Amino acid sequence: MRIAIDTGGTFTDCVFLRDGKLEILKSPSQPKNPAAAIGAALSEMRANLGAQAADGLDLICGTTVGTNTLLERRGGRVLLITTEGFEDVLEIGRQARAKLYNLQFHKAPPIVPRERRIGARERLAADGSIILALSPAGIHSLVQRVRRARPDAVAICLLFSFRNSKHEASIARALRRAGFLVSVSHEILPEFREFERTSTTVINAYLAPVMSSYLSETQTHANQAWNRGSDSKLARSAQVRVMQSNGGIISSENAAAHPVRTVLSGPAGGVLGAAYAASLAGLKKVITFDMGGTSTDVGLLSGETQITTEACVAGFPVSVPMLEIHTVGAGGGSIARFDRGAALRVGPESAGAVPGPICYGGGELPTVTDAHAVLGHFGGRGLLNGGFALQLQRTRRALQERKGSFRSVEEFAQGILAVSNAVIERAVRKISIERGHDPRDYTLVAFGGAGGLHACDLAAALEMRGVLLPVFPGALSALGILRADVVRDFSCTVLLPVRNESDTRRRASNVLRQLQRDADHFLWREGFPKGRRRFEHRYDVRYVGQAYDLSVSARAGFLAAFHRAHERAYGHADPSRPVEIVNVRCRATGLSPRIELPRIGRVAEGMQPPAQGKIKCDFGGRALQAALYEREKLRAGHQFRGPAIVVEYSATSLVQAGWVARVDAYGQLRLSASTGTMRRHAR
Repeated sequence: MRIAIDTGGTFTDCVFLRDGKLEILKSPSQPKNPAAAIGAALSEMRANLGAQAADGLDLICGTTVGTNTLLERRGGRVLLITTEGFEDVLEIGRQARAKLYNLQFHKAPPIVPRERRIGARERLAADGSIILALSPAGIHSLVQRVRRARPDAVAICLLFSFRNSKHEASIARALRRAGFLVSVSHEILPEFREFERTSTTVINAYLAPVMSSYLSETQTHANQAWNRGSDSKLARSAQVRVMQSNGGIISSENAAAHPVRTVLSGPAGGVLGAAYAASLAGLKKVITFDMGGTSTDVGLLSGETQITTEACVAGFPVSVPMLEIHTVGAGGGSIARFDRGAALRVGPESAGAVPGPICYGGGELPTVTDAHAVLGHFGGRGLLNGGFALQLQRTRRALQERKGSFRSVEEFAQGILAVSNAVIERAVRKISIERGHDPRDYTLVAFGGAGGLHACDLAAALEMRGVLLPVFPGALSALGILRADVVRDFSCTVLLPVRNESDTRRRASNVLRQLQRDADHFLWREGFPKGRRRFEHRYDVRYVGQAYDLSVSARAGFLAAFHRAHERAYGHADPSRPVEIVNVRCRATGLSPRIELPRIGRVAEGMQPPAQGKIKCDFGGRALQAALYEREKLRAGHQFRGPAIVVEYSATSLVQAGWVARVDAYGQLRLSASTGTMRRHAR
């Protein structure tokens, strides 16, 4: 049985296949013990499935454990070994200042303090040749110093080890024999740029103890939940895989060894789910909008997913390949407050799963979800198709007490939504307009538990082409995880001048062949036969003298492709300038079983579905009667106008006045607005 689970801040979402039909389950998250939440969800599914449950379990998890560990700084106690004289690279970093005009700005202290940074007596030249050899006595001394420091994990990052890994491998071998958990840079990131390589290796070591413990607990909970009641002699151990930041899944053993590759695990599943939904709708240019309980993740897709190696997570550079996703602290559980100047702020603090929003019965501070509740946007049905009741009177009283200078609870709630929308709009502008993409050319794919509540407002403010509301919007990340392939990226720095394109490709092919051998061996270990293995080769290319590069396919004509990419990214290109290949990359993909959404029943095109009633709601400060529709009863060809509320198990969506909703062949909702509606929002 193949099950995908995305552990979010408020709910843990599960997607699985029963009798050829996709089904979902949402259960409360347990922020202090996400592995236990997975076990509880699996136990509930196992009980519901009964005899239909298969004996074996293939569990794929999207997790926020890595991200939260970095945000909360609760990782392992790390010791760093580097080349003598370079112990302070981690602290010096780059000259870029996060807040240029803040005279009181203080940089956060590094993960590894000075007293736990050790210099090894060795030295390599820039070409990898040995200047000062690492002696056996030097290795023994390092092991003794590490023993005295008693760290939870050790990071090893020596100068120019991406050219020659001999010294790093010797130290790592000795420390592993001594029983230490080791992260070594030539295994994590064999690329140049010393600070980023050191930071990425240290973060991997920092996360390793936490992720190892989490994955071990997840394995135990999965085995216990799925095999409960069965013959222990016949019970099979669950296969656990983890979603990576690059949009591929990986075995739990590999994830425990390389946890830095999972720091954007959950959001990556959302991008994959959105890309699949867009493909079903025939859309190539989309902006993904995933609004959950604690945060909002946005991304841009223009024919293919965008990969970056220049990400910064919780203030730390992370240079492993990951999907280009921008995250802001604006989710359904984001807390509204007044600052010292009496200005209304929303987020980034969140009520999370515990205590949660006021309307859930536990929280005390107003949130975005509470604002929607008092404005009637949940259609009087509560959440989870009425299975989760909301305490509206309690919410109204609490907002009345905290509304500040606002004249009414409704005005306060509208203010919360307006501020939240502004934060999200800035995030979308960052990944579109600031990178040369016009949002007016794109469709907004809105999902997550709260995405559909804000989609029309956001699309109108940016004058986008329209909105796509996928099937299972509140669990689309889990659906993306369920459909994900096994992926691993391999890379190597070459710094190869391009004088003749064909000759350069021939020289680079020697490195690519070695990378593909490593990639092929990885997929073999993951259990994929040759027919289900795929490989993609790419070059990171730049003009000589530039500090940053662009990634292009390693096919013939890569030079022209680079000039086009440079023109698109920066507005200019210079084919006469000398060019060099910085890194070569090989992406290994093991193809997972294809899981597809079925087509749904059809009615006559343009037929209006029967409404389940009318609900009085507040839309943008106007009291309107909104039609209430149940998503499960909509059929392909149905069409209706806003104002309307669409309710379903995983989410609630608003169709604003002036918008038209059409149901496509797969049950997805395509929302479009009149030109007048767009202009009013733009003003």
